[in-house]
Amino acid sequence: MKIGNINIDLYARKKRWKIVLSIIAVVIVILSMYYTNNLVKRFAMQEQRQMTMWAEAVQTHAELMNYTESFFNEVSNQESKRVELLAMAYRRFLAATSDENISVYLDIIQSNISIPVVIADADNNITLSINLPKKHQDKVFFDDEMQDDFSIYPPIKIDIYGNISFLYYNESLIYTELRNVLDDMFDFFISDVADNAAGVPVIILDQSQKEILSFGNLDASMMNNSDYVERQLEIMSEENMPIKVNYLDGEKAYIYYRSSDLLRIVRYFPIVQILVFTFFIIVAYLLFSYARRSEQNQVWAGMAKETAHQIGTPLTSLVGWIELLKLQDTPFIGTTEMEKDIDRMKTITERFSKVGSIPTLQPHDLTAAVNDTMNYLKRRFSNNKFEFDLKIPEREIIVPLDAALFSWVLENLTKNALDAMEDQGRLTVEMTEDAENVFIDITDTGKGMQRSAFKEIFKPGYTSKKRGWGLGLSLARRIVEDYHKGKIFVKSSVVGQGTTFRIALRKL
Repeated sequence: MKIGNINIDLYARKKRWKIVLSIIAVVIVILSMYYTNNLVKRFAMQEQRQMTMWAEAVQTHAELMNYTESFFNEVSNQESKRVELLAMAYRRFLAATSDENISVYLDIIQSNISIPVVIADADNNITLSINLPKKHQDKVFFDDEMQDDFSIYPPIKIDIYGNISFLYYNESLIYTELRNVLDDMFDFFISDVADNAAGVPVIILDQSQKEILSFGNLDASMMNNSDYVERQLEIMSEENMPIKVNYLDGEKAYIYYRSSDLLRIVRYFPIVQILVFTFFIIVAYLLFSYARRSEQNQVWAGMAKETAHQIGTPLTSLVGWIELLKLQDTPFIGTTEMEKDIDRMKTITERFSKVGSIPTLQPHDLTAAVNDTMNYLKRRFSNNKFEFDLKIPEREIIVPLDAALFSWVLENLTKNALDAMEDQGRLTVEMTEDAENVFIDITDTGKGMQRSAFKEIFKPGYTSKKRGWGLGLSLARRIVEDYHKGKIFVKSSVVGQGTTFRIALRKL
């Protein structure tokens, strides 16, 4: 096809404007992204710093808890020795002979101001009590509650002239209060870590790392889902090493944590912004293109209808004048040729009328339609310069078709091919099919075109001819794709060798 020098300043200007607007849009996007990214980075750094400070504070607190636990264990060892010493003093005092010096034992017993001691007879009646906690101070009977509290150490049996009594002793009150304080401190530490103000998601596991002691800043409704918990622990382990905390009785706890949800969202904000901005641009472009195409279609339809109307008015008069010429005694010699030309003008008027509205497609033999049109064009244009080669099957191929409009498509493609071949050449029309479609390939031996022009040639006004509107291929595409729901495109083209156009239509 003849697609040489493109004589369309409109498309050149349009392309330049597209480039300029694209550059401006890219610059705006880059500046916006740069500014937003800076804000996001600053916010992310602040959030990261806050989480790091929280983790360091927890680590420091955990180390303090570990030290406290170590200190308490040391105190516990010392306390155990004091209790054992007191118990030994009581045993020696009670078992002492008359000539044995018991002043040392008495000093130890009298210096006891914190270790609870109870002496009860065989019937559990209390005969002596020292340093009891408030809940036991007024009791006269060694009940079950007191037996539970004094069950840590075995009682010392006292036998005085056959009267059996038992001496019970326990951890010192100071030691017990210290233990309670440390237990409360650990509970508060766990609660404070879980309900942190930094918004850090936390899971605290026991020593076996199977039981959850506490959690914070996570979806409570999902914490019963083992898969969700495992996934959260996996994410936390990948981000940070768990913090180990030692507490009383040698138990351990493990604190797992990760970045806050807000920080994770902020990290992905630039990507989301790009996607939203791109989506908005694409939707806006599609809506604008659709509106512009609809406007062009309305203009096209209006011009086609007006053209058909303008041609139809004088054409009707010409038909009447020809009939008058036929009625003369001596008929005009050119009447027959005039009728052929008028029939041709009627066909053109019908085409314009149908282009201006949505045509009704009827089942039609495509083989016959192509044969009729190409044979007409072959008679009209075939000479010593151009050779027509028609490879059309003989059997019927039924498709939904408007024969008049489709004939116009073949005429436009044929004329365009002949213009491209200029002085001489060969035009080949070949029909093939598969199970669902039928294909018409129109091949010339003309000048060919660059691949960059494969789509441009179907735009209105795109032409290389000094005299021409550049509407033929645009009209052909409208008829094939909009009216017949088919496809028309450049199948192949080589500069200096020729071009092949393909039309694809669906079969019934």
